[in-house]
Amino acid sequence: MITRRTLHTEMLVVLGMSLGASAIWSILRIIERHTRPVPISQQTSALNTTVTPDRPWLDLAYQLVGIGLALVPVALVGYLLTQLPGLTAAADTRHTGSIRPGLAGLGLDLRRPWRDLGLGVGLAVLIGVPGLGFYLAARAMGSNTTVAAANLGESWWTVPVLVLSALQNGIVEEVIVVGYLLTRMEQAQWRLPVAIAVSAVIRGAYHLYQGFGGFVGNVVMGVVFALVWRRTRRVAPLVVAHALIDIVAFIGYAVLKGHVGWL
Repeated sequence: MITRRTLHTEMLVVLGMSLGASAIWSILRIIERHTRPVPISQQTSALNTTVTPDRPWLDLAYQLVGIGLALVPVALVGYLLTQLPGLTAAADTRHTGSIRPGLAGLGLDLRRPWRDLGLGVGLAVLIGVPGLGFYLAARAMGSNTTVAAANLGESWWTVPVLVLSALQNGIVEEVIVVGYLLTRMEQAQWRLPVAIAVSAVIRGAYHLYQGFGGFVGNVVMGVVFALVWRRTRRVAPLVVAHALIDIVAFIGYAVLKGHVGWL
């Protein structure tokens, strides 16, 4: 018999080997940043960094392996949901008339590509444009680092890897902290406002390494995405939105770095 304790243990294990662990490291990172003699506003958070810049083919291997291994917890989540499809599948019958366990039960599939794409683009605009303004405001107030979003050099594979990295971020974060976590908390009979708040705070926590501006902005994003998922029961539009936001940030930074002063 599946108990609430079993569900809570499973959630802790999944988070402990994925974004929950990232949140813990990020909390330590923000403490480290605030105990430096240099103000956080003068510090930089570097993303998508090169590993072996003098050996581009080895660097490419590092990047691809990192992206692939980051997706392993998503595969685990898909497996766990096939063992206990529960409310994900039951809720999905409202939209499909059939029980669909696993990641498909979270709405990560290609059944509605154009609808998912349209909603994802809309969400990317809704979150991305104000998010850029909030980031600049947080930097101006001295509560955020400068986020250097792309640091892979100028290899032929730079843009494809940045796109893959953005897609990986979208899949990992939206599947785990939205689709999976909200499903399991629903099965464990959490109150909806509490479940959404926990999901959003976890999202904000693993972005704390950027500063408190990154934390608040991602908490807001988490609330919006959780509400959309609860309404649609489809994580695919969230993945599209997240990936588009990151693609614009990563490639935009790579192209504009050195040409735009506020970067």
